[in-house]
Amino acid sequence: MAGMESSAPPRVHLDNGGRAPWHPLAREALLQALDDGWADPRRLHAEGRRAARLLDGAREAVAAVLGARTEEVRFTHGHTAALHRAVTAGAAGRRRGGRRIVVGATERAAVLHAADAAGERETVAVDRLGRADAGAFAAAVSRPGVALAALQHANGEVGTVQPVEGVHDAARAAGVPLLVDAGASLGHARVPATWDLLAADPADWGGPAGVGVLAARGRVRLPGTGPEDPEPWAPGGVSVPLAFASAVALEAVQADLAAAGAHRRELVDRIRAAVAGVPDVEVVGDPDTRLPHVVTFSFLYVDGEALVTELDRQGFAVGSGSACTASTLEPSHVLAAMGVLTHGNVRIALDRATSEADVERFLAVLPPAVERVREALGVRGL
Repeated sequence: MAGMESSAPPRVHLDNGGRAPWHPLAREALLQALDDGWADPRRLHAEGRRAARLLDGAREAVAAVLGARTEEVRFTHGHTAALHRAVTAGAAGRRRGGRRIVVGATERAAVLHAADAAGERETVAVDRLGRADAGAFAAAVSRPGVALAALQHANGEVGTVQPVEGVHDAARAAGVPLLVDAGASLGHARVPATWDLLAADPADWGGPAGVGVLAARGRVRLPGTGPEDPEPWAPGGVSVPLAFASAVALEAVQADLAAAGAHRRELVDRIRAAVAGVPDVEVVGDPDTRLPHVVTFSFLYVDGEALVTELDRQGFAVGSGSACTASTLEPSHVLAAMGVLTHGNVRIALDRATSEADVERFLAVLPPAVERVREALGVRGL
């Protein structure tokens, strides 16, 4: 009727992995740092010293969360840059020990590509839940000729948590540094201190994109990181406002980590149970030892991109492991390594603000959306 306002429900964003909405305190911190931290922190004048204090404070805050010393934490130009630098510098520092780099099969592509470029990659397989066998990984790092090992804390596509504590014990005994990618877990779950190198992604916990975190224990030898090169991880330096906003966001999400994790775990349990009732579906990843906010499932007889588009039309933004980005048709190497369906995939990462009502609305529209996509492909009556 004329004069009536639209009552369409608001859109729901369920694709928060790697790009979560900014935490409100991160926005406030950015504005403060734009006024106080715009100068080059490497300069000796008052403005530079003020920016340096903000940057040092940000490093101190992140270090406190990681259980590290402030001097062990650096900011980079992004998460991918942090991973690449950790692999290449970590392997170079152990060149006399060998060229082999042991990685899990579900590591991020940045780690796999950097390992190929920096040495000889040895990949440890994962099971259908996406977990690397701790015994197989320990055996691999214990053999001669290993320069570096890399095992993510948890996988951002399927949520499975890896056995980093046991692997770190084996790597430490062999004298091999372990790189832990905490890009999908820091800010969402407790990350153990069993690492030698660690990379993390502020954009995943509600901080800004364009900045990453790289921590290196003092016992790790990293070429090109001497006092003559004060910013070896980020040539030209990093944005102080982005780094400061990242640290403030991390402190904020850590303050209620347990409560937020419990809330989202309950919602994910609800999603897993409901989705399992849709015909010809496979819910992937470990149902128990997992991140609290990530769930992935794949449908037979469904095109993943078509389903993402249909859900988008219904007001729901979701991801898909059927294609890592909108510009590639390559299936997820993570799903392939697990031996599960690589097509018809929907990947969900809940924000801290995702509500029970949001989830119930999604679960109401998902089955008919799957049916419509199947009908469009000529599949009926399943």
